Amino acid sequence: MSEIMLKVSGLKVAYGGIQAVKGASLEVRQGELVSLIGANGAGKTTTLKAITGLLAPKEGEIEFLGRSIKGQGAWNLVEQGLVMVPEGRGTFARMTITENLQMGAFVRKDGEVDEDIEKVFGIFPRLKERRNQLAGTMSGGEQQMLAMGRALMARPKVLLLDEPSMGLSPIMVDKIFEVVNDIHSRGTTILLVEQNASRALGLANRGYVMDSGEVTMSGDAKTLLNDPKVRAAYLGE
Repeated sequence: MSEIMLKVSGLKVAYGGIQAVKGASLEVRQGELVSLIGANGAGKTTTLKAITGLLAPKEGEIEFLGRSIKGQGAWNLVEQGLVMVPEGRGTFARMTITENLQMGAFVRKDGEVDEDIEKVFGIFPRLKERRNQLAGTMSGGEQQMLAMGRALMARPKVLLLDEPSMGLSPIMVDKIFEVVNDIHSRGTTILLVEQNASRALGLANRGYVMDSGEVTMSGDAKTLLNDPKVRAAYLGE
């Protein structure tokens, strides 16, 4: 069995008096692409925010590379190799594409940043064509590519993707999932949060289903994709 890179156990997160996550547990092993699916409001994004230090868990444990990271700030986690592409992209609108990519490498102290920018341009040729364009003038799909490229600049050991296809045209959705598959095939371990259950499970090795703050099902992604309950709830069948 490959090494467990990320492990979440009994996670509980509350917003005021509202319990958004109610004891969720999941794990991601080295080299896997794991999908976390569920309806809007199921607690998926809240789970990612707790993992990455943006929200404080009420209970539970979060381990990265075998060590507890609960209570650490997001900046510390990026330096350790736990990197998230947030829902809504969060690009620096008044910076150029190249400057956004440089920001992704802000925790690095090596001399290979420019080389890695060229690697990102190899994955996203459209970004290379517009490398001096301001991020705020790009389309939603292009900004999603930039947000993913910026995350790769941190050389993540585990990459968390939060709803990468949200709000994009069907053609751009195809492109984004193609890129996610490409990044995974290059060896990056990925936890993918996505409402598009069919596409997410189609790419994944394993999957988790979240409903009302709880993980209700888990297993091999293809098995989940063919499960009648999953198909009825998330695929409209």
